[in-house]
Amino acid sequence: MASEAFEEIVEDFEFIEDWEDRYRYVIEQGKDMPELAEALRVAATKVDGCASQVWLHPTIENGVFSFEGASDAMIVSGLIAVLRKLYNGLAVSDVLEVDARAELERLGLNDHLSSQRSNGLRAMIERIRLVSSQAV
Repeated sequence: MASEAFEEIVEDFEFIEDWEDRYRYVIEQGKDMPELAEALRVAATKVDGCASQVWLHPTIENGVFSFEGASDAMIVSGLIAVLRKLYNGLAVSDVLEVDARAELERLGLNDHLSSQRSNGLRAMIERIRLVSSQAV
């Protein structure tokens, strides 16, 4: 159930063999994200369970889910960008159908992130799922 934007990342990863280059690619994805307004970097949007500071600001408009996000860590900003490509633009009812773990496994991220980063990634996914489940 991956979006076209996420499928592009999967295809790019197939051509990038070196993990240092893959990390750089993920970091670049984060740098290309729109900046999250300081006014949205508040306790209500902060994600607990992440080693770095992470804020996610979800919106649902006409039944379509999207979110903005930011982190103080470059690699985590990149992970937010990857999640945005996985979830943004989906019908809110479809967000819960996404098997994020399986989709991210296609990138091999689960095997190449520290346990703290993996925990933070799970926390971000859980926040996205929570917001979606409350909106359905």
